Amino acid sequence: MKVVVALGGAALAKRGEPLNSEILKNNIAHVAMGIAAIARVHDVIVTHGSAPQVGLLAMQGEAYAGVEPYPLDLLGAETEGMIGYLIERELRSLLPTRHIVTLLTQVEVSRADAAFRNPAKMIGPLLEQQKAEHLADEHGWKIVPDGARWRRVVPSPEPLRFLELPVIRLLIKAGVLVVCAGGGGIPVTVSKEGAVKGVEAVVDKDLSAALLAHQVGADALLLLTDVAAVYRNWHEKGAEPICETTAEELRSLNFTAGSMKPKVEAACRFIESGGSYSGIGLLDDAVSILSGQRGTLVRPPGSALDFTDSSGLKLL
Repeated sequence: MKVVVALGGAALAKRGEPLNSEILKNNIAHVAMGIAAIARVHDVIVTHGSAPQVGLLAMQGEAYAGVEPYPLDLLGAETEGMIGYLIERELRSLLPTRHIVTLLTQVEVSRADAAFRNPAKMIGPLLEQQKAEHLADEHGWKIVPDGARWRRVVPSPEPLRFLELPVIRLLIKAGVLVVCAGGGGIPVTVSKEGAVKGVEAVVDKDLSAALLAHQVGADALLLLTDVAAVYRNWHEKGAEPICETTAEELRSLNFTAGSMKPKVEAACRFIESGGSYSGIGLLDDAVSILSGQRGTLVRPPGSALDFTDSSGLKLL
């Protein structure tokens, strides 16, 4: 079975944790054990978020007087390489006989996308209001409240296609465990003549993961985060987890744009494009989500899920 595993950036750097390298390394080392367990049985493609790290690197540019922060496409490439390297390193230690590669991946977007007129993707650390307003004035950033503090928001256009898709397919066919499309991919535009240009945006990792899973012909898409499942009436008294559902049912419910909504949308798109199974839940529960024991399981209407195979591991 071919499985795309999408690691949430916020879960790799949990809310309230300092965005330092040791915590990131420890979080990745922890989640790599679940990925390795799946990869021992299945073909795995790994993608990951990076919005907290992209925003942090943009902030670190403040240390250099007279130097503007690097544009988001360059920061996206930097974090894709950094996080991909850490994931690859841990997986190589756990799967010493496997070929594993991290591939910098460009994703085409459209300059006409409405997201450029309405920046809404939160990136970077939480800031006190005064600091956030200073940075917004200095760099022309847009900021919004996030709880008691503030964060920067940037455009998040729709992913259209991955420029490296033929290479990804070749690597998968050769049995390579591929880490790709990190942070949703490096956002670029492509002219009619084929000229490629980076853009100031961050592509949503979950929507890119759904597109990637569809285009590589994956059987399952796992969207791993810091919440155990999708909840009906989240943040309300009596909120209850949704254990098994369909895209149609999920689309009838309302979810928070900055929280579970992108993952729900990604799961629905994958199923609606012909995918067999999508699961949403905790990073720590990767194997259990794939086996149908935890998280929220999304399936096509009328499908029968069989979670057993001869290996003894419960699977799709």
